[in-house]
Amino acid sequence: MKLDFKSCMLYAVFGLPIFLLLFIGILYVANCGFSTDCSQASLPAIIHTPIPTLIPATLPSAGEVRPVAAQTKCTVTARTLLSAWVSAGYKETEPFQFNDLKGNTCQATFTDVMPLFTDANLWYSGALACSQCHHADISYASANMDMSSYEGVLAGGKRTSPEAAGEDILGGGNWELSKLNDMLFIDQQMPFGRPPGAVVEDGPTILAGVPIQVP
Repeated sequence: MKLDFKSCMLYAVFGLPIFLLLFIGILYVANCGFSTDCSQASLPAIIHTPIPTLIPATLPSAGEVRPVAAQTKCTVTARTLLSAWVSAGYKETEPFQFNDLKGNTCQATFTDVMPLFTDANLWYSGALACSQCHHADISYASANMDMSSYEGVLAGGKRTSPEAAGEDILGGGNWELSKLNDMLFIDQQMPFGRPPGAVVEDGPTILAGVPIQVP
């Protein structure tokens, strides 16, 4: 049987809607079954994401008073700090006082002084630490002197053995007569290899100690 154009058009007009209805019906039945509310559907279980526990707020409540943060350190020159430490008897753990660049009365210990001997690039950019040359092996240390520890500084220079005391570099507590003052600030021979003008007159300015209230 040979189809003419008119017959083809009739099949297309009536057949296409039927095909679409069948296609939609197949999709619905395949996913929801023969129920109108999809109660017969075999869908995967829903996985609920739990709500995370909220982090407690850290801001203080109204009227709450927080403790004041730790005091800031004082700004002081190396000369002032060393002078105050030596003049106070150059103790290791007992505090000593000095006035910083802002006029504050401050308190420090030898822990604040030690970086002047052990920190590199402190006296000027590229400077070796004093303890780089004046180290614990006094047989090889420059001037047979150890500046890497409190005991070494007190033992002095030109020591003949680790057990022997050498020449006092702290002037017995008189800063103006001390070898340390002479080498660093009077004759300005140390730090070794300092370029001309690299170190200001009173040495580097550092942060040391804390301000105190004097009654």
